[in-house]
Amino acid sequence: MVIVLILLGLAVLSAGLQIWQWRGASRFPLHERPPAKRGEPGITFLKPLKGADAETLACLESWLTQKTSGALQVIFGVASMEDPVVPVVRGLLERHPAIDAELVLCDEVLGANSKVSKLVQLARRAKHDVIVVSDADVFVPGDLTSQLLAKMQDPLVGLVNCFYRLANPTTTAMRWEAVAINADFWSQVLQSTALKPMDFALGAVMAVRRDALTQIGGFESLVNHLADDYQLGHRVSAKGYRIELSPVVVECREYPQGWKQVWSHQLRWARTIRACQPAPFFASILSNASLWPLLAWAASVRTSLSVVGLVVPLLVLRISAAASMHRRLSPETFRWCDLWLVPVKDLLNAAIWLAAFTGSHVVWRGVKYRVMKGGELVRV
Repeated sequence: MVIVLILLGLAVLSAGLQIWQWRGASRFPLHERPPAKRGEPGITFLKPLKGADAETLACLESWLTQKTSGALQVIFGVASMEDPVVPVVRGLLERHPAIDAELVLCDEVLGANSKVSKLVQLARRAKHDVIVVSDADVFVPGDLTSQLLAKMQDPLVGLVNCFYRLANPTTTAMRWEAVAINADFWSQVLQSTALKPMDFALGAVMAVRRDALTQIGGFESLVNHLADDYQLGHRVSAKGYRIELSPVVVECREYPQGWKQVWSHQLRWARTIRACQPAPFFASILSNASLWPLLAWAASVRTSLSVVGLVVPLLVLRISAAASMHRRLSPETFRWCDLWLVPVKDLLNAAIWLAAFTGSHVVWRGVKYRVMKGGELVRV
């Protein structure tokens, strides 16, 4: 009974944390659009690329069709002109000749992080004082530029980033990952910002002031880090700048992935977060709102009927909160028939949490690395 009571206490604690996340998510002005202002400053988009799939064309073109009253520059970078994405980019440049856009060969290897190596070389060609970094698989709405610049009117704001959603979960494994991203991740970020000012960044879209970037040593200071987005935000915050979240939600459009690929992706994230924020990552297991009720139920062999009265409502609360937050962030991808994946996701996340402590190796873009203390990469 002592074990059951301890597990029930943890179950109640995880439910309280879930309610806190749910409440914070409901208050954030998600999808709201403050009016854009005229006289916007110039902005440069840096797009490091590698490979292409069926979504690449639409994702890249969304950056060339931005509506802004200021100057717009788009720089695409590849490590080799033999990359499959090159003809896609060249076709886009021909289709949008009026846009200040170019394709740049970034063949210098400056560190373990090949993406940041490209960013270093692309940043040398940036013309404007607001620089936006984004992944290749990100599709953005046409007013993103104006919304980012609206947040940067305050000179104390050094970086603006956005929440993102997995927009095309085409397999069961991807729908499981969509629960993690579309239902949980953004509310966990808001919970973190309720405790302290945001001191990290979300890598889907990051708009940073050139002055702030220069003060942290440029992208050169990040070339050996896996979590370059976290490091960029953390270092900008350390220089006294504020980090803001835009209410705009962007889309991550990925090619179909199975369980092995999704597991590898989630494990890479977990081991990276553990290396960068060991204490918060260790404590994150407390907020697993399916794990503790189910463990309490499993431990109460003789008293299961008395425990079920508490466990079932806690599980209903967890699933209801996940459904609400998923529908708010990404109503297009929400499906009632996927709610069974919520407790499955939580149990698998507990396994990933454990696996994060059993090793320091990750696989990223087909290359194996060791993640060192602080998130630095060493290629194996």
